[in-house]
Amino acid sequence: MFGGAIVAIVTPFKNGKVDEEALRKLIEEQIAAGTDGIAPCGTTGESTTLSHDEHDRVIEITIDAVKKRVPVIAGTGSNSTTEALRLTRHAWEAGADGALLVCPYYNRPTQEGLFLHYQKIAQEIPIPIVIYNIPGRTGINLMPETLARLAKIPNIVGVKEASGSIKQMSDVIRLCGEDFDVLSGDDIFTLPLMSMGGKGVISVISNVAPADMAAMVDAFAAGNLKEAQRLHHQMSPLIDALFIETNPVPVKAALSLMGKIEYDLRLPLCRMSEKNLETLKSVMKEYGLIR
Repeated sequence: MFGGAIVAIVTPFKNGKVDEEALRKLIEEQIAAGTDGIAPCGTTGESTTLSHDEHDRVIEITIDAVKKRVPVIAGTGSNSTTEALRLTRHAWEAGADGALLVCPYYNRPTQEGLFLHYQKIAQEIPIPIVIYNIPGRTGINLMPETLARLAKIPNIVGVKEASGSIKQMSDVIRLCGEDFDVLSGDDIFTLPLMSMGGKGVISVISNVAPADMAAMVDAFAAGNLKEAQRLHHQMSPLIDALFIETNPVPVKAALSLMGKIEYDLRLPLCRMSEKNLETLKSVMKEYGLIR
Protein backbone atom coordinates (compact mmCIF):
# COMPACT_ATOMS: atom_id res chain seq x y z
CA MET A 1 0.00 0.00 0.00
CA PHE A 2 2.79 2.44 0.93
CA GLY A 3 6.23 2.58 -0.61
CA GLY A 4 8.87 4.66 -2.33
CA ALA A 5 10.50 7.75 -0.90
CA ILE A 6 8.21 9.20 1.77
CA VAL A 7 9.38 12.33 3.55
CA ALA A 8 9.22 12.60 7.35
CA ILE A 9 8.50 16.28 6.98
CA VAL A 10 9.63 18.90 9.48
CA THR A 11 7.18 21.20 11.25
CA PRO A 12 8.37 24.75 10.54
CA PHE A 13 8.02 27.24 13.38
CA LYS A 14 8.13 31.01 13.23
CA ASN A 15 8.16 33.10 16.40
CA GLY A 16 7.30 29.97 18.34
CA LYS A 17 4.22 29.09 16.29
CA VAL A 18 3.58 26.66 13.43
CA ASP A 19 4.53 28.38 10.17
CA GLU A 20 1.67 27.27 7.94
CA GLU A 21 2.92 29.14 4.87
CA ALA A 22 6.36 27.54 5.06
CA LEU A 23 4.85 24.08 5.57
CA ARG A 24 2.68 24.43 2.49
CA LYS A 25 5.68 25.53 0.41
CA LEU A 26 7.74 22.58 1.62
CA ILE A 27 4.95 20.19 0.64
CA GLU A 28 4.72 21.67 -2.87
CA GLU A 29 8.48 21.34 -3.32
CA GLN A 30 8.38 17.74 -2.11
CA ILE A 31 5.70 16.72 -4.58
CA ALA A 32 7.44 18.55 -7.43
CA ALA A 33 10.66 16.68 -6.61
CA GLY A 34 9.01 13.28 -6.92
CA THR A 35 8.45 12.39 -3.26
CA ASP A 36 6.00 9.49 -2.97
CA GLY A 37 4.31 10.45 0.30
CA ILE A 38 4.24 12.96 3.16
CA ALA A 39 4.48 11.90 6.81
CA PRO A 40 3.73 14.83 9.16
CA CYS A 41 3.95 14.82 12.95
CA GLY A 42 6.60 12.16 13.32
CA THR A 43 9.93 12.45 15.11
CA THR A 44 11.23 14.84 12.45
CA GLY A 45 7.99 16.83 12.76
CA GLU A 46 8.63 17.40 16.49
CA SER A 47 5.32 15.83 17.44
CA THR A 48 6.35 15.57 21.08
CA THR A 49 6.42 19.36 21.50
CA LEU A 50 3.22 20.10 19.58
CA SER A 51 0.04 20.78 21.53
CA HIS A 52 -2.91 18.56 20.62
CA ASP A 53 -4.49 21.44 18.70
CA GLU A 54 -1.25 22.07 16.81
CA HIS A 55 -0.83 18.37 16.08
CA ASP A 56 -4.31 18.17 14.60
CA ARG A 57 -3.78 21.39 12.63
CA VAL A 58 -0.48 20.29 11.08
CA ILE A 59 -2.16 17.11 9.84
CA GLU A 60 -5.10 19.11 8.48
CA ILE A 61 -2.76 21.56 6.69
CA THR A 62 -0.82 18.66 5.16
CA ILE A 63 -3.94 16.89 3.90
CA ASP A 64 -5.28 20.13 2.44
CA ALA A 65 -1.98 21.03 0.76
CA VAL A 66 -1.39 17.56 -0.69
CA LYS A 67 -4.88 17.26 -2.14
CA LYS A 68 -4.58 13.49 -2.65
CA ARG A 69 -1.64 13.81 -5.06
CA VAL A 70 0.41 11.48 -2.85
CA PRO A 71 -0.49 9.59 0.34
CA VAL A 72 -0.43 11.38 3.70
CA ILE A 73 0.67 9.09 6.53
CA ALA A 74 -0.02 11.07 9.69
CA GLY A 75 1.97 10.52 12.87
CA THR A 76 -0.57 9.67 15.57
CA GLY A 77 1.37 7.60 18.09
CA SER A 78 1.46 8.05 21.85
CA ASN A 79 2.50 6.13 24.95
CA SER A 80 -1.17 6.32 25.99
CA THR A 81 -3.43 4.06 23.98
CA THR A 82 -6.37 6.38 24.68
CA GLU A 83 -4.45 9.37 23.34
CA ALA A 84 -3.24 7.43 20.30
CA LEU A 85 -6.85 6.48 19.58
CA ARG A 86 -7.91 10.13 19.66
CA LEU A 87 -5.07 11.28 17.42
CA THR A 88 -5.63 8.43 14.97
CA ARG A 89 -9.37 9.00 14.83
CA HIS A 90 -8.78 12.67 14.04
CA ALA A 91 -6.36 11.79 11.22
CA TRP A 92 -8.83 9.32 9.75
CA GLU A 93 -11.74 11.78 9.93
CA ALA A 94 -9.57 14.55 8.48
CA GLY A 95 -8.82 12.40 5.42
CA ALA A 96 -5.33 11.01 5.99
CA ASP A 97 -4.43 7.98 3.90
CA GLY A 98 -2.65 6.24 6.74
CA ALA A 99 -1.47 6.60 10.31
CA LEU A 100 2.10 6.18 11.57
CA LEU A 101 2.08 4.97 15.17
CA VAL A 102 5.29 4.89 17.17
CA CYS A 103 5.68 2.17 19.78
CA PRO A 104 4.52 3.39 23.20
CA TYR A 105 7.56 5.09 24.71
CA TYR A 106 8.71 5.30 28.34
CA ASN A 107 6.08 2.80 29.59
CA ARG A 108 8.21 -0.13 28.35
CA PRO A 109 5.26 -2.51 27.76
CA THR A 110 5.73 -6.22 27.19
CA GLN A 111 5.41 -7.68 23.71
CA GLU A 112 1.84 -8.66 24.60
CA GLY A 113 1.14 -5.09 25.71
CA LEU A 114 2.46 -3.80 22.39
CA PHE A 115 0.28 -6.27 20.51
CA LEU A 116 -2.84 -5.27 22.46
CA HIS A 117 -2.08 -1.55 21.99
CA TYR A 118 -1.96 -1.79 18.21
CA GLN A 119 -4.77 -4.33 18.00
CA LYS A 120 -7.13 -2.02 19.87
CA ILE A 121 -6.38 0.97 17.65
CA ALA A 122 -6.69 -1.08 14.46
CA GLN A 123 -10.00 -2.59 15.56
CA GLU A 124 -11.54 0.76 16.49
CA ILE A 125 -10.32 2.91 13.58
CA PRO A 126 -10.37 1.56 10.00
CA ILE A 127 -7.38 3.54 8.75
CA PRO A 128 -4.30 1.80 7.28
CA ILE A 129 -1.71 1.70 10.06
CA VAL A 130 2.07 1.74 9.74
CA ILE A 131 3.81 0.80 12.98
CA TYR A 132 6.95 2.77 13.84
CA ASN A 133 9.62 0.75 15.63
CA ILE A 134 12.49 2.90 16.92
CA PRO A 135 13.92 1.35 20.09
CA GLY A 136 16.58 4.05 20.53
CA ARG A 137 13.81 6.59 21.12
CA THR A 138 11.13 4.50 22.81
CA GLY A 139 13.13 2.16 25.05
CA ILE A 140 11.31 -0.89 23.69
CA ASN A 141 11.89 -3.06 20.62
CA LEU A 142 8.88 -4.49 18.82
CA MET A 143 10.12 -7.96 17.96
CA PRO A 144 9.62 -9.53 14.52
CA GLU A 145 7.46 -12.30 15.96
CA THR A 146 5.09 -9.74 17.51
CA LEU A 147 5.01 -7.79 14.28
CA ALA A 148 4.13 -10.97 12.39
CA ARG A 149 1.08 -11.37 14.67
CA LEU A 150 0.08 -7.77 14.05
CA ALA A 151 0.56 -8.13 10.27
CA LYS A 152 -2.40 -10.51 10.24
CA ILE A 153 -4.73 -7.65 11.24
CA PRO A 154 -6.10 -6.35 7.91
CA ASN A 155 -5.52 -2.62 8.41
CA ILE A 156 -2.03 -2.95 9.91
CA VAL A 157 -0.26 -2.68 6.59
CA GLY A 158 3.40 -1.96 7.33
CA VAL A 159 6.21 -0.92 9.60
CA LYS A 160 8.76 1.87 9.66
CA GLU A 161 11.69 -0.18 10.89
CA ALA A 162 14.39 1.82 12.69
CA SER A 163 15.91 -0.83 14.93
CA GLY A 164 19.28 -0.37 13.22
CA SER A 165 19.56 -4.14 12.80
CA ILE A 166 19.79 -5.61 9.30
CA LYS A 167 19.07 -9.02 10.83
CA GLN A 168 15.84 -7.74 12.39
CA MET A 169 14.79 -6.08 9.13
CA SER A 170 15.39 -9.36 7.31
CA ASP A 171 13.39 -11.30 9.91
CA VAL A 172 10.49 -8.85 9.65
CA ILE A 173 10.33 -9.20 5.86
CA ARG A 174 10.56 -12.99 6.09
CA LEU A 175 7.92 -13.37 8.80
CA CYS A 176 5.42 -10.73 7.66
CA GLY A 177 5.21 -11.63 3.98
CA GLU A 178 5.30 -9.78 0.67
CA ASP A 179 2.05 -7.86 1.19
CA PHE A 180 3.35 -6.16 4.34
CA ASP A 181 5.14 -2.86 3.65
CA VAL A 182 8.52 -2.75 5.39
CA LEU A 183 9.92 0.80 5.18
CA SER A 184 13.32 1.94 6.38
CA GLY A 185 13.35 4.33 9.30
CA ASP A 186 17.02 5.13 8.71
CA ASP A 187 18.05 6.74 5.43
CA ILE A 188 21.34 4.86 5.27
CA PHE A 189 19.58 1.47 5.36
CA THR A 190 17.15 2.22 2.53
CA LEU A 191 19.07 0.48 -0.25
CA PRO A 192 20.08 -2.57 1.83
CA LEU A 193 16.49 -2.93 3.05
CA MET A 194 15.07 -2.73 -0.46
CA SER A 195 17.55 -5.37 -1.61
CA MET A 196 15.95 -7.73 0.93
CA GLY A 197 12.40 -6.93 -0.16
CA GLY A 198 11.62 -3.68 1.65
CA LYS A 199 9.32 -1.17 -0.04
CA GLY A 200 11.11 2.14 0.57
CA VAL A 201 11.82 4.70 3.27
CA ILE A 202 10.26 7.32 5.50
CA SER A 203 13.12 9.72 5.09
CA VAL A 204 14.83 12.62 6.83
CA ILE A 205 17.25 13.47 4.01
CA SER A 206 14.26 13.89 1.69
CA ASN A 207 13.62 17.19 3.48
CA VAL A 208 16.74 18.66 1.84
CA ALA A 209 17.46 16.34 -1.13
CA PRO A 210 14.08 14.87 -2.08
CA ALA A 211 14.85 14.29 -5.75
CA ASP A 212 17.94 12.22 -4.95
CA MET A 213 16.22 9.88 -2.50
CA ALA A 214 13.27 9.48 -4.88
CA ALA A 215 15.67 8.77 -7.75
CA MET A 216 17.54 6.14 -5.74
CA VAL A 217 14.36 4.30 -4.82
CA ASP A 218 13.08 4.53 -8.40
CA ALA A 219 16.40 3.33 -9.83
CA PHE A 220 16.39 0.24 -7.63
CA ALA A 221 12.75 -0.49 -8.48
CA ALA A 222 13.64 -0.24 -12.19
CA GLY A 223 16.51 -2.70 -11.78
CA ASN A 224 19.23 -0.07 -12.21
CA LEU A 225 21.40 -1.15 -9.30
CA LYS A 226 24.46 0.83 -10.41
CA GLU A 227 22.54 4.10 -10.34
CA ALA A 228 20.93 3.23 -7.02
CA GLN A 229 24.37 2.47 -5.58
CA ARG A 230 25.77 5.75 -6.94
CA LEU A 231 23.02 7.76 -5.29
CA HIS A 232 23.35 5.82 -2.04
CA HIS A 233 27.05 6.67 -1.80
CA GLN A 234 26.44 10.25 -2.92
CA MET A 235 23.92 10.81 -0.12
CA SER A 236 25.88 8.99 2.59
CA PRO A 237 27.99 11.97 3.84
CA LEU A 238 24.91 14.19 3.92
CA ILE A 239 22.98 11.57 5.88
CA ASP A 240 25.81 11.46 8.41
CA ALA A 241 25.78 15.24 8.74
CA LEU A 242 22.01 15.34 9.24
CA PHE A 243 22.41 13.05 12.26
CA ILE A 244 25.46 14.72 13.79
CA GLU A 245 23.10 15.90 16.53
CA THR A 246 19.62 14.80 17.54
CA ASN A 247 17.10 14.75 14.69
CA PRO A 248 15.46 17.10 13.66
CA VAL A 249 17.94 19.74 14.83
CA PRO A 250 20.41 19.37 11.93
CA VAL A 251 17.76 19.05 9.22
CA LYS A 252 16.01 22.20 10.44
CA ALA A 253 19.37 23.97 10.47
CA ALA A 254 19.96 22.74 6.91
CA LEU A 255 16.57 23.93 5.69
CA SER A 256 17.18 27.33 7.28
CA LEU A 257 20.56 27.57 5.53
CA MET A 258 18.69 26.85 2.28
CA GLY A 259 16.28 29.69 3.05
CA LYS A 260 13.23 27.46 3.32
CA ILE A 261 12.31 27.77 7.02
CA GLU A 262 13.26 29.69 10.14
CA TYR A 263 15.87 28.06 12.39
CA ASP A 264 13.29 27.64 15.12
CA LEU A 265 13.05 24.71 17.55
CA ARG A 266 11.24 24.08 20.79
CA LEU A 267 12.96 23.20 24.03
CA PRO A 268 14.34 20.82 25.07
CA LEU A 269 15.68 20.80 21.49
CA CYS A 270 18.10 23.65 20.85
CA ARG A 271 20.39 24.94 18.12
CA MET A 272 23.44 22.98 17.03
CA SER A 273 26.89 23.65 18.45
CA GLU A 274 28.95 25.96 16.25
CA LYS A 275 31.42 23.17 15.51
CA ASN A 276 28.73 20.80 14.29
CA LEU A 277 27.00 23.57 12.36
CA GLU A 278 30.22 24.29 10.48
CA THR A 279 30.55 20.59 9.67
CA LEU A 280 26.98 20.55 8.34
CA LYS A 281 27.64 23.66 6.24
CA SER A 282 30.77 22.10 4.76
CA VAL A 283 28.94 18.94 3.74
CA MET A 284 26.03 20.92 2.29
CA LYS A 285 28.43 23.03 0.22
CA GLU A 286 30.17 19.93 -1.08
CA TYR A 287 26.76 18.47 -1.96
CA GLY A 288 25.74 21.66 -3.78
CA LEU A 289 22.83 22.57 -1.51
CA ILE A 290 24.30 25.92 -0.45
CA ARG A 291 27.15 28.14 -1.60
